[in-house]
Amino acid sequence: MRDVIRWSLQRRRQSLPPDPPPETFPLAQSTFGRRADPGDLSVTWIGHATVLLQLGAINVLTDPMWSKRASPVSFAGPRRLVIAGVDLDALPPIDVVLISHNHYDHLDRWTVKTLAGRQPDIQWMAPLGLASTLRRWGAARVRELDWWQDASVSTAGGQLSVSCVPAQHFSARGLGDRGRSLWCSWVMGSRDRRVFFAGDTAYHPEFTSIAQRYGPFDLLMLPVGAYEPRWFMRTVHMNPPEAMKAYADLSASNATAPAMLPIHWGTFRLTDEAMQEPPEWTTRLWREAGHDPAKLWLLRHGETKRTTAGN
Repeated sequence: MRDVIRWSLQRRRQSLPPDPPPETFPLAQSTFGRRADPGDLSVTWIGHATVLLQLGAINVLTDPMWSKRASPVSFAGPRRLVIAGVDLDALPPIDVVLISHNHYDHLDRWTVKTLAGRQPDIQWMAPLGLASTLRRWGAARVRELDWWQDASVSTAGGQLSVSCVPAQHFSARGLGDRGRSLWCSWVMGSRDRRVFFAGDTAYHPEFTSIAQRYGPFDLLMLPVGAYEPRWFMRTVHMNPPEAMKAYADLSASNATAPAMLPIHWGTFRLTDEAMQEPPEWTTRLWREAGHDPAKLWLLRHGETKRTTAGN
């Protein structure tokens, strides 16, 4: 709380970058289908940490958030500066939803209730301590996992392996529940594809262990935004250089470099950096590192990226 007060006073004394004009982050027309073809990988960035991931015929949704504010109330708190890239009504059948932790920008009550009501057969996967919340909001099928726990989920599109892995973050939805539920990252694997979803995390040494245990990966979904001021945010959020270090750690077991999807930027104004900075910085670092430009999937809200079997 002392740090929160210090940050608040610091923000009052300095001039923060203004919110960008709406045209800074244009929406794209999504091109996902009801289900992807066997062996294909299709990714649609809906915004922030919400991604529609299609591993062949299996449809996975990460940290679904469609509300206008990331807040316990509708009249205050961080507001969405870019609308969700896909209407909730336009989603295909969802087999699995992954929840990384309980912060309002990652776990949204209205979205959960709406999704659970419309698609009651969804398998919800959450870290320890969140099952009761999800069930109270209407989710019928919920499973909790601890770090380094694995599960196999049978879906309409096939078998999906799901693993809960460490992240460096925290949990809280109020003043008295800090740390009462777990936070995590996720690994997903189908017959043909393997994907890492970081959720929300600072840089930490377990990325190497995750790669050794679960790699190689086809795609790494890594947060690159909400990192200033560093004295406050460095223990919970990565900046682009740290995301690049995480990419290197997680790629260690790969014979060929995986793709990287930058997430957690451009949707909500949560911290002090300019909202345009995370994608620009990430792109520059990617180019300076000599990585294949085609492997950086820096998507617009709603944009779909697809790779076919064998690619």
